[in-house]
Amino acid sequence: MARSGASPATRQAAGPAAGGISALSATELTAAIRRRDISAREALDAHFARIDAVNGQLNAVVTEDREGAAALAATADALTVSGAELPPLHGLPMTHKDTNNTKGLRTTQGSVIFRDFVPDFDDLIIARFKAAGVVTTGKTNVPEFAAGSHTFNDIFGTTVNPYDTAKSAGGSSGGAAAAIAARIQPLSDGSDMGGSLRIPASFCNVVGFRPSVGVIPVAPTRNAWAWLARTGTMARDVEDIALAMAAVAGPDPAVPYAVPVAAGRFTEPLRHDLTGLRIGWSPDFGLGVPVEKEVLRVLESQLRIFEDLGATVEESAPDLRDADEVFGTTRAFDFALGLGELVAKHLDVVKPEVRWNVDRGRAHTGQDLVSAALARTRLDTSVRRFFGRYDVFASPTAQLLPFEASLRYPTSINGVEFETYLDWMRSACLISATGIPAISVPAGFSDGGLPVGLQLTMNHGRDFELLQVAYGFEQATGHAKRQPPLG
Repeated sequence: MARSGASPATRQAAGPAAGGISALSATELTAAIRRRDISAREALDAHFARIDAVNGQLNAVVTEDREGAAALAATADALTVSGAELPPLHGLPMTHKDTNNTKGLRTTQGSVIFRDFVPDFDDLIIARFKAAGVVTTGKTNVPEFAAGSHTFNDIFGTTVNPYDTAKSAGGSSGGAAAAIAARIQPLSDGSDMGGSLRIPASFCNVVGFRPSVGVIPVAPTRNAWAWLARTGTMARDVEDIALAMAAVAGPDPAVPYAVPVAAGRFTEPLRHDLTGLRIGWSPDFGLGVPVEKEVLRVLESQLRIFEDLGATVEESAPDLRDADEVFGTTRAFDFALGLGELVAKHLDVVKPEVRWNVDRGRAHTGQDLVSAALARTRLDTSVRRFFGRYDVFASPTAQLLPFEASLRYPTSINGVEFETYLDWMRSACLISATGIPAISVPAGFSDGGLPVGLQLTMNHGRDFELLQVAYGFEQATGHAKRQPPLG
């Protein structure tokens, strides 16, 4: 039976430092299990030992199922010696984001409404990870209903940053990002509407990938035609992102969107000559978006890496003037459709930011939806025009360094006061509105040792090519290898 992630006295008081099995990537770990260098059970033991060692500092993992995971690992080990063909993520221990339903394992959505909810089904991305051979071990923390990019809720409290435990890990995939950075596991599922994979990746020095619509279908869902929210993957390096995408990408009959990228593309070589690549870079998205000076200092010092790899970098941005309207209207509509009835029944326990989103959606008129549809068409035209001149758009993933974890959200940057809890996430929300694939890749550290992520995007359906660009940058810099100062 699933149980809380709080550490009872019967567990080990401490675990190993972040080395050995815990330091392996998913690619390395699954290869070692296939070679029988280590067993799935040994990988699982290292995973739980690492949770025991560091989760008390981070509050990243909030639900565990040690007995169920042990049974899965035993089954995996039996399959290893059977001579049967092994799935791509065979024996890999993994916690899942607590907004993704997991059959037989508590899934709270970060809400007291679902404090004890145990679903009898898996969301599609979880089902695909399980089919790929992962050993499900528990769940990672999220903000309530994944609203906002700082991970805290009234059930489990706040998840903090492995690089500075006084700071935010980001969100809504904040628990996943912290777990990956802390070497609890090498990769995870996640989701991203307004930066929920990318911002925690930036804050925690890992890679967060938001694919094109349809590449990983979202199911089940109340609105089969929803396009803004995506499920995606997060890992410590781009190679593991590709490994995961090969396992979970592909069409599903319950989802009407065509899949623009075949899963097999993600098994192709990531190493690619970037000579001649045309990159448009913007520090403010062409809209005067406020970004902390330290973030820009770190990112601008890294642009030469692309030039060293043979690319050209110019300051340029697509015309994103319609992106705020597209994102704001679509997000509000999706919240009202998905959570409106639930919020109406539980107004007294749902956080104000969620109520605000739902209220905005309910207040929209038909003319608002018409205006947003026209704005989305103009935005798509401008984005396609931009990618006729450039191959890649580069920008800051987050507008600021990881902030104090005690805050609900930042209210200003560079003296610019914000009106809503989403404004500090605008760097990610603008890109979400375009619909194009996006990735945050580690790009260095502030003088105080806090991670900074670079956001890279390409045109619709260019998901694998985007991973190749991110891989080239990652291999040239090595920022992803820097571990957090945890025991």
